Amino acid sequence: MNLADIKKLHQKKYRQSFGHYLVEGEHLILELQKAAARQPALEASELYVTSAYEHWQSPFRTHAISDRQMAQLADTRTPQGILAAVPMPERPAGPVPGEKAIYLHEVQDPGNLGTILRTLAWFGGFRCLLSPGSVDPFNPKVVRASMGALFHVPLETDVDLASLPDRYQSLACLDLNGGSMASPDFHQHDCYLFGNEARGVPREALDQLQAVPYSIQGQGQIESLNLASAVNMCTYELMRDL
Repeated sequence: MNLADIKKLHQKKYRQSFGHYLVEGEHLILELQKAAARQPALEASELYVTSAYEHWQSPFRTHAISDRQMAQLADTRTPQGILAAVPMPERPAGPVPGEKAIYLHEVQDPGNLGTILRTLAWFGGFRCLLSPGSVDPFNPKVVRASMGALFHVPLETDVDLASLPDRYQSLACLDLNGGSMASPDFHQHDCYLFGNEARGVPREALDQLQAVPYSIQGQGQIESLNLASAVNMCTYELMRDL
């Protein structure tokens, strides 16, 4: 890819057209290199560095560029001087025994999605499903917020709500009037649904899917939790030994 094409990767339509996305910064490049040792497809990544990183050791094809060129390619205001064009992952293989799915319906905030991916990567054993209309997980803001978790979580995009019953026998969701998340029954489901930051999952869809409702018990005065916080609490509970 030439530098003009690399610059276009800030836009979703070009990421899809070229089949690549950007990873920027020393920490994310280190995580990418670790992931490439276990995922051969990532070895096709191409690295772009300024003189500050001219001695960087990498398994990727490496290109030296000027500070000015880096500033044109990078998404951050003060780039570190190292970024990579990474091939889009193929659709992940089917779930492994014991894996649970986290379904996100029309999540919009890049920071929320990145934080959720970090949580799922930390615990392991989770697959992330994104509905149509969700933020692009390869958006540079999501990639940075994920801190490399994007390389380690099985991720599917454009997964329709209506397709879930064909894939999973038992669905669960959060509801203010649901059962206790501390109940052993909470652990028995295959897929857990979380809604848009403002609108949640449509009530009629939840009724049709027969998703079992659960609540995160609280004693404060606010009416809702941040989406990423809710997912964090649920995944922690799912990994806790009863």
